[in-house]
Parts: sequence; structure tokens; C-alpha cells
Amino acid sequence: MHNRLEKSKVEVVGLLGVGLDGTDNQKRITQSEQFLLIGGSAETHERMQETAIRFEEALEKRGKTLREAEPQEVMDLLRDAQRK
Repeated sequence: MHNRLEKSKVEVVGLLGVGLDGTDNQKRITQSEQFLLIGGSAETHERMQETAIRFEEALEKRGKTLREAEPQEVMDLLRDAQRK
């Protein structure tokens, strides 16, 4: 028998967004299948929600789930979703 270490596949199982600029004592939490968004001002939380939606739409267009996407692909899609 060979004692060979197999390289584990890295997969992204979820994304966390944290807004730190909330000063109005509101607790803002949004959860989707792929994201958990917490905190932030109303404006920041809304921007995180919009980014999450654009990200999920782009991933769907590629016909992939989050777990199927390579980590670099996830980062690229997230970066693109933030720019719009």
C-alpha cells in the first residue's frame, strides 16, 4: 500500500459580508443560499445585497454552483459584481 497524501480540492462553500459602518442600532441580516450579509448602514447593506444578487446571477449564467466554481473564478465574479 502506498501512503500517498492526495491534494485536497479547495472549494468555496459560502461567502460572508460584514458591514461595519452601521450607527443607527439596526440589526441588518440577509441570508441567501450562498451569502450571509451582516450589519452595515442601510446604504452599505443594500450595496452588499446588490453585489450578492449580481454575483449569483453571473454564477448561474455559467451554469455552476458555488462549490463547483474554482476559488479564483469566485473571486473574479465577486470583484466584477462589486464594480457594477
